[in-house]
Amino acid sequence: MALRVTRLLVPTGAAALNALNVARKAGVHTSPVRSLRYGWLSYVLGERTTPRLNQNSRIITLDGNLSSGKGAMAQQLADKLGMLYMPEADTFYMDKMTGEKEPLPVDFNGMCSLEKFYTEPRAADGNSYRLQLWMYTMRLLQYADAIEHLLTTGQGVVLERSPFSDFVFLDAMFNEGYIRPECVQHYNEIKGISLCEFLPPHIVIYMDLPAEEVQKKLQQSGKSHLQNVPLSYLKGIEDSYKNSFLPQISEKTDVFSYDMTKALNVKMLVDDIKYSKFEGGPWLEQDDISYHQMRMLVEDKQRVATLTHIPKFLPEITIGAHDYDEKYYAFRSLPGKKYASGYNADVGDKFIWLK
Repeated sequence: MALRVTRLLVPTGAAALNALNVARKAGVHTSPVRSLRYGWLSYVLGERTTPRLNQNSRIITLDGNLSSGKGAMAQQLADKLGMLYMPEADTFYMDKMTGEKEPLPVDFNGMCSLEKFYTEPRAADGNSYRLQLWMYTMRLLQYADAIEHLLTTGQGVVLERSPFSDFVFLDAMFNEGYIRPECVQHYNEIKGISLCEFLPPHIVIYMDLPAEEVQKKLQQSGKSHLQNVPLSYLKGIEDSYKNSFLPQISEKTDVFSYDMTKALNVKMLVDDIKYSKFEGGPWLEQDDISYHQMRMLVEDKQRVATLTHIPKFLPEITIGAHDYDEKYYAFRSLPGKKYASGYNADVGDKFIWLK
């Protein structure tokens, strides 16, 4: 049985955004008792997306190598433009979506470890590819959250990386011999049937920092698992960005590249974005009908996650039926997981008969 998102109660779009402390400005009303979702009836009754969109209703991603300064700059850019900032998705992004008080064990989060990847990238248990595929799924879910927020509120979103640039890590892993060719083939199949369902970012900002400088910053970070990241791996990420991702994405979106060895401030980014003409790209071809279809997809996170599932045997991501059942029932035995949210007396849910 292929490794997949096993939680059957991935929240609706409303619950996911509420968990991220995002206030809705439009759309279907929700309540603590019932979370109503946008659907075809909403569209029939007159709910439209285009009236709430403005010049700042955009998806902006900041891309670059590890420790290239994306996080701080993305936060500042979002503040300046009045957009929502979403920090880079990690292996526990689903826990944030579902509002967990603390991260669940890795058995329920992809069965992979980022720290193990950096310390033991050639681990025989297939951790490297499980991590790569899981991170792609988390980026896809976060990107769906970003689009849902944009279409529901009209507010733009600033992200660190996206599923469109995720493959740069796959390329670097393969070049280093961390994963097998079969893993690359599987990833490309997954990407081929899932990424086509989403529009690319309006703007991609590339933070160009040489791999040598990246390695120095990692060594100065104080994190033990980042002290010995090979320079060749970091160069592989840089080369994939420059030789593959940027040429490909520039055909669909506006790309700005900045040399991070020189002084850069958020005002320079804001000015460049402000004077960009945005004359091309698939977003300009959309209308209320296509926005309706897009909203129907991105609010259904279980459907989004299912896009990354192919029934194919691959040792790195395949678990036996008995192991699957064991993990499933272990998850159901956690506090508050036996029934749907609001129906679990073991975590203090009260008056459940009223729901």
